Amino acid sequence: MPQLAANLMYLFNELPLMEHFAAARAQGFRLVEFQFPYEFDATVLKDQLDVNGLRMALINAPCGDRSKGERGIAALPDREAEFRDSFLLALAYARELHCPRIHVMSGIVASDQRDIAMATYAENLRVAAKTAEAAGVGIVIEPINGFDVPGYLLQYTTQARALMAMIGEPNIALQYDAYHALMNGEDPMEGVRANIDVIGHIQIAGYPGRNEPISRHSYDMGRFIELCDILGYQGAIGCEYTPENGTEAGLGWASRYGIGS
Repeated sequence: MPQLAANLMYLFNELPLMEHFAAARAQGFRLVEFQFPYEFDATVLKDQLDVNGLRMALINAPCGDRSKGERGIAALPDREAEFRDSFLLALAYARELHCPRIHVMSGIVASDQRDIAMATYAENLRVAAKTAEAAGVGIVIEPINGFDVPGYLLQYTTQARALMAMIGEPNIALQYDAYHALMNGEDPMEGVRANIDVIGHIQIAGYPGRNEPISRHSYDMGRFIELCDILGYQGAIGCEYTPENGTEAGLGWASRYGIGS
C-alpha cells in the first residue's frame, strides 16, 4: 500500500497551521512533510507529531529570503557559509523530529552563472552529505520546472542524476516530483522506472493545475502511484498540491489508499 504523506504547507490551509497535524491524522494520514518548519520551535512540532501519531517524512533546508523570491541558496556563489550554517539548523530540526530526509534546494541563478552555480551546489551538497551522514540523515535534491520557478538551477531529472553521480555521496538521493516531470514534458511512468534505484522521496499533484492528483480533468496519477508500488518503492509519496475546493472535500481521490473521511 502506498504511504501517502500530507504536505502541511499545501493541505488543510482552511485551518491555522498548527492544527494541520490533527487534521491530517483525522483524515487517515500517518506521514507528513513540512517544507519550512523554522518559524516554530522544533520541540513544539515534535509534540504535535507525537500527540497525533504522525511521522515527519521530509523537511527542506532553509531556502534564503522567500519574501525576496529566493528558492534555495546552496548553489549561490559567495553564500557558502550562510548555506552551511542554515543546513546545520535543518539537521537539528531533522534530528529532533526524527525526520529521515532533508531537501536541499539549489536556488535561482542567472543564465550566465549556471556553470559556477552548479559547481557551488555540488560542493555544498558534498559537505552537507558528509555532515548529515554522521547524524543518520539523508539528503534529497529535486528538479523543479522552470515554468513555475523561472531560473531555477536544477530543472531536469537527467541533471540531478548526473550531479549525484559526480558527487558520489551515498546518502544523496533523488526527490522525484511527478508534477514537475510532467511540466518538463517527461513521462513520470518512464521517469520512475528509469530512476527507481536512486529515488528517496516522491511527490505528486494534478497536472495541469497542481490540484488534486486524480480527477477526470488531469493526468491519471493513480497509475503512477500504482507503478511506484509495483516497483517496490517503500518511501513516502508527498501530496504537494493545492486543493481546488477545500482539502477534506477533495480527498475522495485518496480513499483507495485509506485516506479521507
